[in-house]
Amino acid sequence: MSNGIALRVKGKVQGVGFRPFVWQLAHRFGLLGQVSNDSLGVLVHLTLSPQTKAFIEALNAECPPLARIERIEQTPYQWEQQPTDFIIVKSGGGEMDTQVVPDATTCTACIDELFDPENRRFHYPFINCTHCGPRFTIIKKMPYDRPFTSMSDFPFCPECKHEYEDPADRRFHAQPNACPVCGPHIWLTDPKGAKLAIKESALVQACEALLAGKIVAVKGIGGFHLVCDARNNESVALLRKRKHRPAKPLAVMITDIEQIKEDKQDPNFRLAAIKALQSTAAPIVLIPKSVAPTLSELIAPRLTEIGVMLAANPLQHLLSRQTNIPLVMTSGNASGHTPALSNEDALSQLGDIADLFLMHNRDIIQRADDSLVRIEDKQCVMIRRSRGYVPDAIALPETFTSQPSILAMGGDLKNVFCLLRQHQAIMGPHLGDLDDLSVRQQLIKSLALFQQIYRFTPKAIAIDAHPSYISHQLGKQFAQEQHIPVIEVSHHHAHIVSCLAEHGHTHQQGAVIGIALDGLGYGQDNTLWGGECLLVDYQKSERLGGLPAVAMPGGNLASTQPWRNWLAHLSAFTPDWQRSAITQFIPLQELQLLNKAIIRGINSPKASSCGRLFDAVSASLGLSPKVISWEGEAACYLETAALQCNENKHIDLIEKYSDLMPLKNNVVDLSVFWSSWEYLELNVNEKAWLFHYLLAESLGNIVLQAADKHNINTVVLSGGVFNNRLLKQMFKKKLNNKNVLTSRLLPIGDGGIALGQALIATHLVQKLE
Repeated sequence: MSNGIALRVKGKVQGVGFRPFVWQLAHRFGLLGQVSNDSLGVLVHLTLSPQTKAFIEALNAECPPLARIERIEQTPYQWEQQPTDFIIVKSGGGEMDTQVVPDATTCTACIDELFDPENRRFHYPFINCTHCGPRFTIIKKMPYDRPFTSMSDFPFCPECKHEYEDPADRRFHAQPNACPVCGPHIWLTDPKGAKLAIKESALVQACEALLAGKIVAVKGIGGFHLVCDARNNESVALLRKRKHRPAKPLAVMITDIEQIKEDKQDPNFRLAAIKALQSTAAPIVLIPKSVAPTLSELIAPRLTEIGVMLAANPLQHLLSRQTNIPLVMTSGNASGHTPALSNEDALSQLGDIADLFLMHNRDIIQRADDSLVRIEDKQCVMIRRSRGYVPDAIALPETFTSQPSILAMGGDLKNVFCLLRQHQAIMGPHLGDLDDLSVRQQLIKSLALFQQIYRFTPKAIAIDAHPSYISHQLGKQFAQEQHIPVIEVSHHHAHIVSCLAEHGHTHQQGAVIGIALDGLGYGQDNTLWGGECLLVDYQKSERLGGLPAVAMPGGNLASTQPWRNWLAHLSAFTPDWQRSAITQFIPLQELQLLNKAIIRGINSPKASSCGRLFDAVSASLGLSPKVISWEGEAACYLETAALQCNENKHIDLIEKYSDLMPLKNNVVDLSVFWSSWEYLELNVNEKAWLFHYLLAESLGNIVLQAADKHNINTVVLSGGVFNNRLLKQMFKKKLNNKNVLTSRLLPIGDGGIALGQALIATHLVQKLE
């Protein structure tokens, strides 16, 4: 027996080249011992040496690019036999307390090899190493080793095996490691599945088809994409027609960063956008149309921004390099379905959309949509969190140390679940709207996979309080099956708490004032909310004021037909609404029948919804279609119009019309607004800007009064309406003497609420115990 030490390294340390990094460091410092993976992280055993301190310092300072060390725990260790070398040993099992690594975009070294004719992986669409490639989307269970991934079907050839086993090689223990001899391959088929070409020939024919204006379904890392020439109006129009996607913006894969021009209004924007595009997550980044390359006007009609991305995997690099044109890269799904993951599903779903299918034989275990971010104040702000970010753990505020295991189900729109475990939150991938049966099925599969990967058994399940939500009902069902408590959480309370947690707000820092603006959420008084000023801490939430409740005629139809909200607001706030311009768009008889339903409360639930107010104003200005084709469409057109208002008019508009949204008992009095709105002698852009200003000013006054009354300096802005950049800027300007917090790491909309649900539930679970 001889004395030594054990170093337990926790964090994101598996599947990132961490063990060979440790091996190389140990040899550099002349240390003896071993390193291994297990479900707790990485375990290093060393003999005693004066170099140990320098070794630990180097571990932290020289960490591999995809790794992140959270902490290193040091304990004594007894060697039964003194080691004579430093070695890497096989992975072990045990309780799960490490992090699964997100997929990472192809690294520079692999790109160089991909386009090197002398390299054995020249044009190989599955090239990767320990610094890049698929991780999360191919994993079946922990620890992250090849037999537990979808690469288990591809035995190594001798050369790949040598790379995999050599600690000095860049591909040491890169689980997806492969080459043309032993790894997956691509092929091209027609819509009936008949094989047309394989490997290099398939790639060449697919690129020729794209250049000829065809639509190609391409199997990626986390799902299929539909791809076409982003400059070609006919191709984009045909894609929209076949996919039944008339107006929702399409993402574009540009060929290189040189295609992004300088933003004259914001000189720092380009650098921040490029940094995001070139990050290991390689998200879609929203950029102004003015700095984008020349594209079809049908890519993002009537909007000021376009979502662009760089190639994120080897196959995309090959398509981009060989076509050398911007390509539409939109989710490969038919209307009403989730993106296809398998070849069979793609042919079934997309047979009427795509002209050709570029497929491969590596299974996608976990769906991962492209993540979407926007640049604000030189920082990335998350809009959709998925590929490249999931399942990175989110650290909890200091006062949340070791928490009970809680599963939070999220909301029904933009569903994302959360596993709360110990000192971390693991957010699931963006899944979509649970009204869609295929999304519900993917939620159930994804939850099962996460619970298996993390060996996670919840002690309670947190759900949105809305009794009609599918997530609410599924959560109750899961809790009943597992005989554990279910905890209902207010929708807007969860919105504010998610943001607090992201910013590390502790219990000791006390309550905050929250503004929650969204389409709809179940309030604490069992009514529908969506425009609230709240007094919030981690345990409770109190409504202080906000927007008035207005009918939603037709119930859910009001979410897709903006004019219904216009009528509801006119009916509530203007006695002579029949003289309104609404009668020029909708027949008076139809309006009168609907108004009777509003008055009698027939299928016209009331809600203080900011989203529906935006719809009403957009409809009143003739900006929205009668029926929208994507969520937020009417509101986005309203923001676009407001952004086009001449800046020289702003001061004049404020001076003349700042009193159109007064407060009455801490509720915005919309009767003044609507009685004047149609008679303002302003153009559409001026009215759109004025509406944004009035709303921020009025709700901002409620916030300031509440903050003074409760002696609070911190204000949280949350809810999907705050995806509106102009409104957010106006609120921040109004509240410039306060500490204003908004979400950045998580979506500000429903894609972020699961974290709040989980943390609010911890207090109730502890009471139950």
